[in-house]
Amino acid sequence: MAATEVKAELQAVRNPAKAAFYPRFFKAGKGEYAEGDRFVGVVVPEQRRIAKRFHRLPLSEVRKLLRSPFHEYRNTALLILAEKVRRGDETTAEVV
Repeated sequence: MAATEVKAELQAVRNPAKAAFYPRFFKAGKGEYAEGDRFVGVVVPEQRRIAKRFHRLPLSEVRKLLRSPFHEYRNTALLILAEKVRRGDETTAEVV
């Protein structure tokens, strides 16, 4: 499993209309609180579905997602971490 696979899954369900809307919704314009944040256009329910599939993603790969300029990649990384803790699998010790 790799961060590139998560990104590909997110790209496959992206919605260009949402990608255009999110910068206004999240205040990503110049001088606003999320200035420079970029968006793929993936709704949170899809991000949660993908995070559940990738709950065994190694932390080194999760870190790659967390460093992304794209909001949905970072949020999905956080959802993956939450899923790791929720499941309490063998990788949980790495997280806590």
